[in-house]
Amino acid sequence: MAGKIMMESGAEIYRVEDTMNRIADVATNKKGISFATPTGIFMSIEGERNLQLETIPTRTINLEKVSLVNDLSREFSSRNITLEELHSSLAQLEKDTRFFPVWWQVIAAGLVSGALMIIFGGSWFDFISTCLIGTIGFIIYYYAAEWLKIKFLAEFLSSFVIGLLAVIAVDSHLGINLDKIIIGSVMPLVPGVPITNAVRDLLAGHLLGGMARGMEALLTAGAIGIGIAVVFRFFA
Repeated sequence: MAGKIMMESGAEIYRVEDTMNRIADVATNKKGISFATPTGIFMSIEGERNLQLETIPTRTINLEKVSLVNDLSREFSSRNITLEELHSSLAQLEKDTRFFPVWWQVIAAGLVSGALMIIFGGSWFDFISTCLIGTIGFIIYYYAAEWLKIKFLAEFLSSFVIGLLAVIAVDSHLGINLDKIIIGSVMPLVPGVPITNAVRDLLAGHLLGGMARGMEALLTAGAIGIGIAVVFRFFA
């Protein structure tokens, strides 16, 4: 359960396996044997014939959950809580879908878009337009991911709309630098954490999981790039 929560929340594979093994070591006084991939987790105890499998159907980024599981694991490893208390806490955490409200995420996406556009050398004249375009793009991404349930399609649709709105803004003299507006607006969609985790997994020796996560991040970035390229090909 601990490994499943962490993997679904975007934790690195080496961290997932280490946490599971530590819990198993303390709970059974035997060595835990785990094997984690982005889509499934295998767990057993040394000397046992039974093997448990948990599938990971969905993955998101929720580092708060990862931190909470780590805290519970440390508490259990220090024997400050019992196995039953650990299980009940993890069960409650698994049901908990704590996220910032959607309106907070939308506002943050808009402000991040405008701020990063300035950091990348854009003009303050484009700030408002970039914030609005980034906000609209994130709204489309959020609800497309919720309704369509098709991987990478939400990124393509949102980046396509971002590119189209950026072209309209520049043609309407509401913006100056088309490239800077687009770069800032798509930044909330960029898979920064998955790319970082993929590199960390590769450096930790988890080649299979690192390559799988890296490919997923690459396809996400490709979907964003294709959405922008379609706009440049037919509308710019």
